[in-house]
Amino acid sequence: MENPSIQGAALPAPTVSVDDESDAQTMRLPVLEQIWRSIVANRGVVAAIILACLAAGLLFTLLRTPLYTAVSRIEIAREQANVANVEEFQSDGFDKDEGFYQTQYSLLQARSLAERVVRSLNLARDDAFFAAFKVDPDESGFMGIGDQKPTASQALQVRMELATEILVNNVSISPLRGSSLVDVQFTSADPNLSAKIVNQWVAQYIAFNIDRRFASTEDARKFLEDRLQQLRGNLEVSERNMVSYASDKEIVALATKTSEDGQTSDQQTLITANLEAMNLALARATADRVAAESAAKGGANNETALGNATLNTLRARRADIAAQRAQLLATFKPEYPAVQALNSQLATLDQAINTEQSRVSSALGGSYREALDREAKLKAQVELLKGRYIAQQRDSIQYNIYQRDVNTNRELYNGLLQRYKEIGVAGVGQNNVMVVDRAEPPKEPSSPILPLNMAISLMLGMILAGGYVYAREHVDQSLRDPVDVQNVLGLTQLGLVPTTETEDIILEVQDPKSPLSEAYFSIVTNLSFLTNHGIPRSVLFTSSRPNEGKSTSAYVVAQQLARLGKKTLLLDADLRNPSVHGFVGLENRGGLSNFLSGDDKLDTLTRPTAIANLSIMSAGPQPPNAAELLSGGRLAVLRERLMEMFDHVVIDAPPVLGIADVPILVREVEGVIFTIEANGAKMRAIQSALQRIRTARGNIYGAIVTKLDSRNASYGYGYGYGYGYGYGFQYGKPDKPAEDGGNAA
Repeated sequence: MENPSIQGAALPAPTVSVDDESDAQTMRLPVLEQIWRSIVANRGVVAAIILACLAAGLLFTLLRTPLYTAVSRIEIAREQANVANVEEFQSDGFDKDEGFYQTQYSLLQARSLAERVVRSLNLARDDAFFAAFKVDPDESGFMGIGDQKPTASQALQVRMELATEILVNNVSISPLRGSSLVDVQFTSADPNLSAKIVNQWVAQYIAFNIDRRFASTEDARKFLEDRLQQLRGNLEVSERNMVSYASDKEIVALATKTSEDGQTSDQQTLITANLEAMNLALARATADRVAAESAAKGGANNETALGNATLNTLRARRADIAAQRAQLLATFKPEYPAVQALNSQLATLDQAINTEQSRVSSALGGSYREALDREAKLKAQVELLKGRYIAQQRDSIQYNIYQRDVNTNRELYNGLLQRYKEIGVAGVGQNNVMVVDRAEPPKEPSSPILPLNMAISLMLGMILAGGYVYAREHVDQSLRDPVDVQNVLGLTQLGLVPTTETEDIILEVQDPKSPLSEAYFSIVTNLSFLTNHGIPRSVLFTSSRPNEGKSTSAYVVAQQLARLGKKTLLLDADLRNPSVHGFVGLENRGGLSNFLSGDDKLDTLTRPTAIANLSIMSAGPQPPNAAELLSGGRLAVLRERLMEMFDHVVIDAPPVLGIADVPILVREVEGVIFTIEANGAKMRAIQSALQRIRTARGNIYGAIVTKLDSRNASYGYGYGYGYGYGYGFQYGKPDKPAEDGGNAA
């Protein structure tokens, strides 16, 4: 049934408006511009959503109770003032660890701290406190068992737990980044209550911190107390043993020495002191004995004799008398009486000198004997003390053992006693938390903040509006961007047809300067490039579903061809819903169905119209089974006869989906022009229809996009894209050439 000569005349894969895939990509708008135009296309809904969110935010702000936030700033030192260096109980890097601050932040938000604040302020009994948070403690919590009412203690416990929960939910801790400062905040409807709770919260945290550190040393103190008591007993026993042993062994310490490490040792005992003294006395006695012995051996010539005053006086007197006698002898003879008197005196003096010398010698001998005796006695005493000293040295071995035991016990006791004192001081030492700023009752509410709430509402409205636009853009699978004809469907875009508000579309098409007429003129121009012989001689218009503008497009294209002087036939092949005869004001008395049923009188079945060179063949009476009628051999005969009678045959075919007519018809034409309604048919339906045509080996020239309106303005089409195609017209009005002018294909 096919006409190979006519089919072979078609150019494969014609490209009119887009030369290649890269050119098609360049026609697509930038992403930001697509987003903006999508928003503009849905501006009504977007504005409604944003205004609704702003109204909700304003209403929320006006109806909400004002809340006041009091703030107290504290400093948590990395290293507390350490009065006692108790290194064994905390590592050096503990306070410098980042985990230290995280622990402090958690402690500031601890439930136990909230309970301390509740107890200190007696909030469980404060009805004003519960009223500030719009909580009725009597209607929540423990309600008794059975018919029994809760006791006073049970009700108080419920109120305490409820107050604690309120504090925990309304307090916030905000560390200042890069510092050791922390802001403690509490929010309530009463500014004075907020300030009071924050200040008490900080005070209880400081007290809790001190209690916690004091409790951390309690076990150590108990251990040291037990250990000190034990060491005290050991020290007493060791000292008692040492004293008892020293008493038994007659070890009397006269002096002791304490080393830098606290060790005590005996420096001198009684025996060593006596031995030292006796030894020194013996040395002096020996020296005296040696001196006395020397003096005794020297006689009158020794130093002792020479130092005797009496002897020296006598010798001096004798020397004077001898000098006088010598002087007289120089004048007188020895018998001279004066000389004789002097001789007598000399004899007397010599006798006195001899007597004195004898006495000195006798005295020196006595001194020697006395020194010798004293030396002997001291030697004996020293030997006795040496024996006792040697015995004491043997005894001091055990004594030193006792003394070392005493030193060890005393050192342990003193060390633990010092550590016990340090722990006691550390437990109540200086706190590492300091209040920088106390909380004052806030003068302005912290919430609700109208500008902030409106900003949040605006942001939320924009997000919701964006979500709506995104969902609509992705859920709506209709064709909105005509560029998708090439990019998605793989078809050549032959033209764009805008929608019109005119009720009589045929009348508007008659105006050559109307947008519709300009659009279809561009389409006819693009058809001239589809084959090597110009405009296809036979072309079929179809769509995926009804009411997409295929019949109107077929009629207007046929009309434009007739105006070009081409003898044209408009064939209505939609046997189920014919419409072509209505365009020219004729009745559907006979037509295609009659020929397919065997009527060969084409002269009567094809009727001329008021438009020169344009004839129509209506669908004719509706057959009971259109597909079977089209499947007969009469369709190929009709094609051959019509090609002989007319220059061009334009066929208005039914929609592709749902019926089997189009796959039969496409085999009898050169090609198919697919009509797509903008914002109407779904892309999947269009692709399914195209697949059916291709399966039937139909040659699809391209597609026409119809009914473009303001929704497509965001893509540069519709009422704003400016028909005229370079002729300077836009909707029949002089204007600048449109940027999207030229061939719409």
